[in-house]
Parts: sequence; C-alpha cells; structure tokens
Amino acid sequence: MDQLPKNLLPDEANPEWMNKGDNAWQLTAATLVGLQSIPGLVILYGSLVHKKWAINSAFMAFYAFAMVFVCWVGWAYRMSFGERLVNFLGKPNVALDEKFLLGQAFLGYIPTATMVFFQGVFACITLILIAGALIGRMNFRAWMLFVPLWLTCSYTVAAFSIWCPNGWLAKLGIIDFAGGYVIHVSAGVAGFTASYWVGPRSDKDREKFPPNNIILMLAGAGLLWMGWSGFNGGGPFAISTDASLAILNTHVCTSTSLLTWLLLDTSFYGKPSVIGAVQGMITGLVCITPAAGVVQGWAALFMGLISGSVPWYTMMVLHNKIGLLRLVDDPMAVFHTHAVAGTLGGILTGFFAVPKLCRLFYMLPDWEKYIGLAYGLQNGRTSAGLRQMGVQLLGIAFVICLNIATTSIICWLIGLIVPLRLSKDELNIGDEAVHGEKAFALVDDRERFEVSPKHNSVYDIEEFSYVGSRSVGEVQMV
Repeated sequence: MDQLPKNLLPDEANPEWMNKGDNAWQLTAATLVGLQSIPGLVILYGSLVHKKWAINSAFMAFYAFAMVFVCWVGWAYRMSFGERLVNFLGKPNVALDEKFLLGQAFLGYIPTATMVFFQGVFACITLILIAGALIGRMNFRAWMLFVPLWLTCSYTVAAFSIWCPNGWLAKLGIIDFAGGYVIHVSAGVAGFTASYWVGPRSDKDREKFPPNNIILMLAGAGLLWMGWSGFNGGGPFAISTDASLAILNTHVCTSTSLLTWLLLDTSFYGKPSVIGAVQGMITGLVCITPAAGVVQGWAALFMGLISGSVPWYTMMVLHNKIGLLRLVDDPMAVFHTHAVAGTLGGILTGFFAVPKLCRLFYMLPDWEKYIGLAYGLQNGRTSAGLRQMGVQLLGIAFVICLNIATTSIICWLIGLIVPLRLSKDELNIGDEAVHGEKAFALVDDRERFEVSPKHNSVYDIEEFSYVGSRSVGEVQMV
C-alpha cells in the first residue's frame, strides 16, 4: 500500500480534513485583500485629496481597519456567518475560542481561523470604501462611532443574507461571487447616504480640491488592482480551476474598463486623464466581482466595456444634470464607482452566468438553479434564467433599501452624541486642526522662507535664495 509523504501525513496540527494548499492560498488571498486597504487605499486616499486633508483621509482608512477587526472577532463574524437568529442575521458571539477557530470552516477545507481572517479583511475594505465619500468634512469622533455601528447593523445583515448558506437570498440562489452586493453596492449606497447627512465639504474645497501626489495615487491604485487577485481569486475557498478563471477574468475586465474610460475621456475632453483612468480601473474591478468565476472570458471583456462607459456617463454627464447627485458631495465618486458599477455587475452576472461554472463554484446538489438568462434562453430554460435575473434584482433592491435605512438611522443616532460634521475652523484648516499634524511639514516649512530668484547661467535654471527670519538665521539653498 502506497503511503503519503511525511509532509502530507495528518497530525494534530494538520487534521485530515484540512487541505494545506487551499489553506495557504486562502491566507495569501486574505493578505492581498488586506494590502488593498493597508496600505493601498490609505495611499490612494491620502494622495488623491488636497494636501491639507492628507492625514485625515488616510487615517480614516487606517482607523477603520483596526476597529472592524476588533468588532469582527468580538461579535460580527458570527452575526454574518454563524448560527441563524433570523432569516437575515446570525447570532452574535465571539470568534476567539481555540476550539471554534481550529475546527473546519463552514465552507472549504480550511480552518475557521482562516475563514475569519479572510472574511474580516472584506469587512474592513467595505468600511474604508465608505470613508471615501466622507473625507474632508466628517468629524473623526463621529467616524469612530460610525464604523462599529454600520458594521454591526448593516454589513452583517447583507453578508448573512447573501453569503451565509442559511441566508434568505442565498437560499433563493443569488449569485455574488466575491462581494459585488455585500461590499460594493453596500459601500456605494451607504457612502452616498452618509454624505447626504454629513453635508458637503467647505465651498472652497468643493471648488478646488487638487490631488497632492498623482504618482503616489497610482501606487495606491496599483496595490488595489493587484490585490484584487486575492479578492476574487479567494472566492472559491480553494486552489481550483475556478479560482484561476476568476483571477484572469478580473484583469481582463479591469483592463478593458480602464481603456474604455480613457478613450471616452480623450474623445470628449481632448486629454487622457490619469485620475479618470484610475476611476475606470475601479469600475472594472467592481463590476466583475459578483461574476468573476461564473462567466466566460468574452463576457468579462464585454462587462469591461459596460463598466468603463456607463459609470463614466453617470459621473461625467448625468451627475451635472440630476439635482440630488449635485447636492450630495461625494469626493471619491464612491456612488458611481461602486454603487453603479456594482449594480451593473449584479445584473450582468444574472445574464452571463454559465451553469457549468456555477456548478464548479457552488458544488451543491441544486446547482442547476444558478443559470444566466442568456444560457436559459439558449438551453430552453427561459423561466429559470428569468428567475435568476429576478433574484439578482431583488438582491440589489434589498441592499439599497437596507443601507439607506440603516445608514440614515446610524447618522441620526451619532448626531445626538457628537456632531457629524467638523467645525468651520477645522474645515478651513484641515489636518493641523483635527489631528495637530501635517502631512507635508517640510514643504510648509520651506514656504515660510522668502524666495528671491537668481538666474543660474550654468544650468539655465532659476537659483533661489531662501532667507528666513532672524530667529532661524539665513539659509542659502542652491
């Protein structure tokens, strides 16, 4: 009888049910998703805003990551994936006990500890995406309260309903491969709703809000893009052919979306916008997320064309024509890049989902209920395809209504405790007033000096003499 190599033999630390390869990949995928937030979105937010808000914007993300994880293991994980309390929510309980964490997860051949970590970084990035709609004016103390309240009252409900096998939408057969509904539609709608209640930035900031470092912004965007290999590739909870397809589809859709957005910017405005290209990248990533492992490559390409054009139109054209969109101040365009793109992704998933790929992903006896409308029409199962599309639309409506209601109530409650909005002085000053710190202290110190240009004939450039006050002394910089 053949015997397994010693490194594959089960032992107390490696039980028979655990697949070492799956577990290693899932931990890697979770780390990639974590890097999307820390440092990805921290860098993206901190560099894409006016320099006076760089610290505040980056720190909103940094704080959220830490707070979500404490709440996640304290009660939120079990509310999202634990024993059913009602059809849309699990019973709150801690996820810290050794016996619980070292047992097999509810899906896959991985420990529960790995599942808690993987799902935790998804919860973190959702709150950080919401922060993008609130930067530049939300009271940080209000944000400190908002994060645990929204995680508890909104995220757990959507996650249990859609992702947990006991959730009501999961039982209906909704397809959300890696978070198009739970993360992106939720974040887009919640961010837009919270922005309405917090109010806009100062008039000065709304008129002129230049990014402080576009090159650094691209670094943050790059971390976000590459990290999506873990975001969507971790969806099957296994090293599988479906995981490979999900990763490839992710990058096909994203590249197509970016190029489509870039082409539209160049055609209508005459210049290829770097910031616009990043927006197109984000909409592509968001749109493919609910479909990544259940659609063919050509469908991913088509979804990229849609995600690079429809959100572009809503942001660049409709935004200026619809009163509510103009009224609500959304600095990072979270509504367009996540709510609109996520909704498109959910609908297109309902159209393009391939039955065979759904079988590979769900591995359930009743996998036949998962079928895109296009394949339902092709295979004579039109009613099943229409049903799938109906379930997808029902999920979108549920997430929208849930987040409008819960976010509004949370903002109202927080407003009773602390102001939702910073004071006028804090809005005018920015980071130094809110945190007592400056992101670009060296630059500001240089600006204190008087500048007198002298022409340098050797290098054909201007030579500057920086003359400080008497207390600092005279400084010559060449």
